[in-house]
Amino acid sequence: MAYPGKKSKSYETPRHPWQEARMAAEVQLVKAYGLRNKKEVWKAASMLRMYRSEARKLLAQVASGGQEGELEGHYATQSEEILSKLIRYGIIKADANVDDILSLKTENILERRLQTQVLRLGLARTVIQARQFITHGHIAINGRKATIPGMLVSKEDEMHIGYYGSSPLMSESHSERPVQVASFLADSATTLKAAAEAKQARERPPERLSLIHISEPTRQA
Repeated sequence: MAYPGKKSKSYETPRHPWQEARMAAEVQLVKAYGLRNKKEVWKAASMLRMYRSEARKLLAQVASGGQEGELEGHYATQSEEILSKLIRYGIIKADANVDDILSLKTENILERRLQTQVLRLGLARTVIQARQFITHGHIAINGRKATIPGMLVSKEDEMHIGYYGSSPLMSESHSERPVQVASFLADSATTLKAAAEAKQARERPPERLSLIHISEPTRQA
């Protein structure tokens, strides 16, 4: 148990510090997700390692129980809690089971970071700019300012990510505002307008068509 008031490590460092393949993979993740350093990779890997460890314990309980692949008691409750949390944060699909946790990768955790979601939603041009917008207080979730790039975003909160109310980026003429945001809003308005016109066309009564009798040409003998 850690000393009260003293922050303990929330991640584990690699057991072997000099592994070329692992080091190269970590560098690629740092570049792809705009991370500050490898410590953020280790945090995501440690979180994934924890869930995978819990999944292995549950699967071992199923194998040793001799029952038809089902968990009972507090094991079933623990399984539901883990799956519901991972589903809520969009790390696994809604129809996933405990076996699917073992196939997760570090990228699945990094994809749910606020920094990554800001980029995916088109609120920033690059992943580095997304981090800058967050740390400078330009991004909000449900109207509340969010300044932690590494926080995990749930699927529900993902729909409420936007610019902070008093941020200069709220102005459409701001030079750093990505073009994708304006184009996305324009496309959404066009789509809604087209859908409304299509609905009106379906509800409109059909027009009567006048039948024109065309006489057949006379055959020559």
